[in-house]
Amino acid sequence: MDIENKNIVVETNLKNQKLINRGKVRDLYDLGENLLIVSSDRISAYDSVLPTGILGKGEVLTKLSKFWFSLTQDIIPNHFITDDICNFEPSLSEHSEILKGRSMIVKKAKPLPVECIVRGYITGSGWSEYKREGTICGIELKDGLIESEKLDEPIFTPSTKAEQGERDENIDYATCEGIIGKELASKVKDFSLALYSKAHDFAINKGIIIADTKFEFGLLDDGSLIVIDEVLTPDSSRFWPKDLYESGRGQQSYDKQFVRDYLTSVGWDKNPPPPDLPEDIALATSHKYIEAIDLLTA
Repeated sequence: MDIENKNIVVETNLKNQKLINRGKVRDLYDLGENLLIVSSDRISAYDSVLPTGILGKGEVLTKLSKFWFSLTQDIIPNHFITDDICNFEPSLSEHSEILKGRSMIVKKAKPLPVECIVRGYITGSGWSEYKREGTICGIELKDGLIESEKLDEPIFTPSTKAEQGERDENIDYATCEGIIGKELASKVKDFSLALYSKAHDFAINKGIIIADTKFEFGLLDDGSLIVIDEVLTPDSSRFWPKDLYESGRGQQSYDKQFVRDYLTSVGWDKNPPPPDLPEDIALATSHKYIEAIDLLTA
């Protein structure tokens, strides 16, 4: 992927546009009937936004989400309308340079207050819990699993959706049902597993293992359930190089685990404020994101 915008954009403030939310990575503007999502080059780790931007990251997130939205729309509709921003909404033309490549116009939806995580391999917080208790989010797993091992079947392990600066918390399925209701919980579980399975099978043929991922869902005014936010990006997933995969240890990755590992190595206690990233770490992270999209969309 060629980066269209050679500048690092860590924040947008679009004149004459209504900013309604600035998330960890995305700036959200109200266009009336629809929303404008601008993916910045911010990067977060352990629920904190780092002060260092990653060149090209916003473009990777936008273009890769668009790719997956198209590939999975046969499973469930999504909120994507267009990335031809200025033709669809001429009032945004004065901001074309900053919006180019990193923005999409989407349908308005009411987000569900849970994050829908699917794990196909045992790693991260799931591995930590399994070592302590033999479970992940209350799901009992067989004895003898090793780090990064592929699970017999992918599992659905929801979490709470934390405010910026706070931490998501893993919850069991019964708690998820209590938050959004049994019917919706069943739907998002089934859709999440179906989306993950299709993406995993596609990606592994491209040389990438999707170890786990996170989906977000929302409801349209008519009650229809759709996928929102981003899908299957290096921000919301663990991407491992297939050729280097070996169970029993941590894996090299194309995702922000690389940044997490650096932050751990310098002894950051995971409490705000986070440290700056050195130039070489930021540049290497940029290369990893771009390599991931190049492999997947080749």
